[in-house]
Amino acid sequence: MFEYPAEELCRPAGLLSREALRAAAQSGEILQSTALAFDTRRQLHFSLGGLPAVMPYEECALGAEKGEVRDIAILTRVGRPTCFVVQQAGADGAGPVLLSRRAAQRRCRDEYLDRLAPGTIIRCVVTHIEPFGAFCDVGCGISALLPIDCLSVSRIQSPADRVSVGQRLLCAVKSRDEQGRLVLTLRELLGTWSENAARFSPGDTVVGIVRSVEEYGVFIEIAPNLAGLAEAGEGLRPGQAVSVYIKNILPEKMKIKLVIVNRALAAPLRFEPQYFVTEGRLHRWVYSTPGSRKQIETVFA
Repeated sequence: MFEYPAEELCRPAGLLSREALRAAAQSGEILQSTALAFDTRRQLHFSLGGLPAVMPYEECALGAEKGEVRDIAILTRVGRPTCFVVQQAGADGAGPVLLSRRAAQRRCRDEYLDRLAPGTIIRCVVTHIEPFGAFCDVGCGISALLPIDCLSVSRIQSPADRVSVGQRLLCAVKSRDEQGRLVLTLRELLGTWSENAARFSPGDTVVGIVRSVEEYGVFIEIAPNLAGLAEAGEGLRPGQAVSVYIKNILPEKMKIKLVIVNRALAAPLRFEPQYFVTEGRLHRWVYSTPGSRKQIETVFA
């Protein structure tokens, strides 16, 4: 199956000649360029190698022709890379080049996104972050939601604790919402408890991030899908970077006992994703160890 890239990763069209643009129109190649203006006729304007180009409103996004897209979603393309197919390049000097983002998105949806089965691993780019999750470009500017509880097994306060705008990710298709839009998940690619714990040994001192402070102790993340418990102490807060001594690792209980060594680390810390699976399709993922009473798993139906 051909994979459609995120909007900012398509081939730049800025230096193509009109002849090359005509060839792109014939082949249907998806290109990109930065939108320069949104005029009173609700058109996006571009400059492609000095050639003027326009994108009529109904061609600016899938659903725009049906009134399903708000103007704000179009005018905020100004100053940002925008993908399209060339509909008409015209003869030299004969009017602007006509572009369509809608056609690119329709192809991406019909030939790629609608064919993805649950569990399929895909590439995407984080476009914006909300308290409940991160929105990702899964191809040609089409968005999918990565919910906060799917970002990792470790508890986080905000999606920004795990990802940032513009970050490229691998995710798995979790499901589809009522409108048929993709819902993504990341945590299944970040390793099981055993896979993460194998990176550490009792006696190690490592950096960690405080994730929650409870009466009975402090949960500290030492990898995106792995946290341990240290004794409660004054002045600790979620998001705080600390160094910890690994006192014990107990696979049968899925527990790691930690001792806080230094709580005065100056620099903020965020763990980047470390992938244990990078391609193919997942059918069932079990995070828990075989002997643990707490079972954490995902079945991709």
